[in-house]
Formats: sequence, C-alpha cells, structure tokens
Amino acid sequence: MIDTQVRAAAERVLDLCRGRGLKVVTAESCTGGLVAGALTDIAGSSDVVDCGLVTYSNAAKEHLLGVPAHVLGKHGAVSRETAEAMAQGALKRSGADLAVAITGIAGPGGGSAEKPVGLVHFAVARGSTLKAREQRFGDIGRSEVRRLSVLVALAMVAELAEA
Repeated sequence: MIDTQVRAAAERVLDLCRGRGLKVVTAESCTGGLVAGALTDIAGSSDVVDCGLVTYSNAAKEHLLGVPAHVLGKHGAVSRETAEAMAQGALKRSGADLAVAITGIAGPGGGSAEKPVGLVHFAVARGSTLKAREQRFGDIGRSEVRRLSVLVALAMVAELAEA
C-alpha cells in the first residue's frame, strides 16, 4: 500500500504516459523497486509499465543495465554518471520509451563526507533526451529518503512524458 502523495504522483505518470502511448521502465538501486511498485499498485498499469529492474549491486548494474565498469570505478555507484548510464541501459534493454534510474545512499549507514547519507542521483531518458538530478535529502531516515526519492523520480518521469 502506498501513501496518498505517492499514489497521486503515480496516477499522474500513468495518465500522462497512457495519453501519449509511452511505456516506462525503472532501474532502481536505493529505492529497491518502490517506483515500479508505486506504478503497479494501480490497476491497469500494465499498459504503461514495461518492466522494473532492481540493480542493487555494481555487478547487477553492469550485467543487467550495461553500466560500464569504468564509470562505476571512476565515479562510484552513487553518481550522476552511473544514474545516467542506468537510465540509458534500461531504455536500450527494454521495450520502453521512457526510463527512470535512481541510485543513492538511503542510510542509516554507508555515507561519507563526499557522499553523505541522503544523497540520491536520478536520471530519466527518452529517445536521445537525458536529464539528471542530484538531491541531498539529509539523514532523515531510510524510509523517508526512499519515499522522497520515489516522488522525485515520478515527477521527473512526468516532466519528460510531457515534453
């Protein structure tokens, strides 16, 4: 069961994509499938959702999404470059028209001075269009970082679907 704010955002994405004939793929790390879950929690979403990939490990990002090892080695899993490669890989390896990728540090541990808990990178891709965003939510708790990440991801999908 999803909260009302997430549900409204997911319904908006489904309506926009349905109206434009777009299929969506998700590539998720720190959200663990919550974006796909929010979309598929709504009946009838199968006409929009192509698939969702949870690529938590670097090996999964490489194998399932085609994220280059040198990108992960140079920039790390939590980076704009990795999020962009995740979105592009998901788009390329699916039957979808629009991809969203999320990678971050939800906490409570795992952060550093350079990449603190609450840092999340997002990317959306549609055709040759690629947009990325960094969000620093802060150490507000794992569940809230993940919930807010779902909202940002859905808003980015809606924005690109409207473009």
